[in-house]
Amino acid sequence: MFEEMPEKTIVSWTAMISGYTRIGCYAEALDVFRRMQMEGVKPDWVSLIAVLPACAQLGSLEIGKWIHFYADRNGFLEKACVCNALIEMYAKCGSINQARQVFDQMPERDVISWSTMIGGLANHGKAPEAIELFEEMERAKVEPNEITFVGLLSACAHAGFADKGLKYFDSMRKIYNIEPAIEHYGCLVDLLSRTGRFDRALELVKDMPMKPDSAIWGSLLSSCRTHSNLEVAVIAMERLLELEPDDTGNYVLLSNIYANLGRWDGVSRMRKLIRSKSMKKTPGCSLIEVNNVVQEFLSGDDSKTYSQDIYWILELLALHQSKSVYLIETGPENTSEIML
Repeated sequence: MFEEMPEKTIVSWTAMISGYTRIGCYAEALDVFRRMQMEGVKPDWVSLIAVLPACAQLGSLEIGKWIHFYADRNGFLEKACVCNALIEMYAKCGSINQARQVFDQMPERDVISWSTMIGGLANHGKAPEAIELFEEMERAKVEPNEITFVGLLSACAHAGFADKGLKYFDSMRKIYNIEPAIEHYGCLVDLLSRTGRFDRALELVKDMPMKPDSAIWGSLLSSCRTHSNLEVAVIAMERLLELEPDDTGNYVLLSNIYANLGRWDGVSRMRKLIRSKSMKKTPGCSLIEVNNVVQEFLSGDDSKTYSQDIYWILELLALHQSKSVYLIETGPENTSEIML
């Protein structure tokens, strides 16, 4: 319907961009955004809010920076929703300092602004800053919501602040009248298991008002590897077999726990299970932005026309690295003979 329209307005373009973003077709959303500009249609603030999540998910920082500049030039930064989208984009693209700069320069902040910034700091391992910002939020008399506590509890989990995390979890009901959801329980289980409190973590899972999902059991299994806790790992794996029977990663993780403990019979058993189920590991994926275009690469994928050029350059770099190591080990003599 969009392509058949005789005349497309800014509303038409924005609806198409938003639609692609909502269903996870982020590259397509950016393509429509580029087409809109090429056809001379200037984005408004609603268009920017629609396309910024796509930039965030793809790690398209350069396009995100251009949108920031465009929003500033057109006076859109006065709107909290635009700044909130920019904060999320910068945080997810790895530029947490720029996210904080946008946050600090906002004329007015709502609960989404505070929650997004707290979550961004937590994901970047800046737990003390996230907790300090939450305390500043309380002093500013801004009422936190469910998303605020997901970021806050996540920060405590990554930093190992068990007592603080338990205190904040209890305050949800007692102070703010917020009923914890499964995401909050997941953060708390992750926090307790990361700090080695597996008995408390299992007790919490047992007493949860909802059925624990694979993310909760997965965090328990992951922490068991760090603390070499085979007993809890087996319990978590039994639940994961019911919820995710075809997830190879769980089998590999339990196999690694067996290996760390020298239980090679367990390692062999896990490998046989993987082979018997004919499971394949999900290939790794990486993204890179070149000339404002995001390229996606999958492990073992040679379908791109320039794949051979990439492999050739990788071999050249590997050769250069090996010769550089040889130079370091043998000294600077005959440098001209071994440097590329």
